[in-house]
Amino acid sequence: MEDVAIIGTGFIGRAWAISHARAGNSVRLWDQDAAATGRAKDYIAGLLPDLLKNDLLNGQAPDAVLARIQPVESLEAAVAGVSYVQENTFERLDVKIAIFQRLDSATPADAVIASSTSALLPSAFTEGLVGRARCLVAHPINPPYVIPAAELVPAPWTSPETVERAARILTEIGQKPIVMKREIDGFVMNRLQGAILEEAFRLVADGYASVEDVDIGIRDGLALRWSFMGPFETIDLNAPGGVRDYVERYQGLYRGLFASMMRRVEWDGPVIEEIARDRRAALPADQLQQRQEWRDRRLMALIAHKNRADRDIGA
Repeated sequence: MEDVAIIGTGFIGRAWAISHARAGNSVRLWDQDAAATGRAKDYIAGLLPDLLKNDLLNGQAPDAVLARIQPVESLEAAVAGVSYVQENTFERLDVKIAIFQRLDSATPADAVIASSTSALLPSAFTEGLVGRARCLVAHPINPPYVIPAAELVPAPWTSPETVERAARILTEIGQKPIVMKREIDGFVMNRLQGAILEEAFRLVADGYASVEDVDIGIRDGLALRWSFMGPFETIDLNAPGGVRDYVERYQGLYRGLFASMMRRVEWDGPVIEEIARDRRAALPADQLQQRQEWRDRRLMALIAHKNRADRDIGA
């Protein structure tokens, strides 16, 4: 088991705390806002029963998981003696630089220091640190206690040992690390998601499909396969002779489409009026939070189903 510090206790920090505590790790919470850690623990306490209902607490009682999560009053107390730090502060470069300077000074020299940033390259906020070799990004897909994929992004100076340790720790708490070989803007997940969103906006803006039709195409089409296999396995199974056969059959089709996919539609241009109108017609603004809670419950049910299917059918 690991001693873990969670620095910043918003939605992402709370979610990481659940992932670690559920796996048996001892978790310390610290936030610049002293009251935030108590609110985070209360939020976690309210969520654990839903996880229990979906068999997502590894057979443990909610109280046992909650007992491993302890708010502390100072950053120094949070990181004293820990082996792993997960930073979750505001997505601003100046904030990341400042907090990583503090963490590098206060944290044990052999501890991994990971950031949950979804957009900033690790090289941008770790370059000047004495301990920069033990720093990297560990970006979750929110919430990580339900969605296991997490991106590990090294800076050019991050040591291979740090990447290996971070991957081991995440694997031990039930995550599925995406171990990147080097950093790039958007990492893996935002680049893949961005490609889909670019085409989605384009199809609506150019009048080829409605907002709901695009959502149907993913929700009731591609995502059904993608919920248990990725794009390379998908095409490997979609041609009699496997992936080479698929490329021979269909590369020409996608090559032809590529040129028309190169034109950007500004997301905040005229198309946003249609998208926002259709989304608010489908879901009034005052129901957004309720629907977000519905989403999370559906995700819990989905991962519970996937766990059962892995056991009964095979991963």
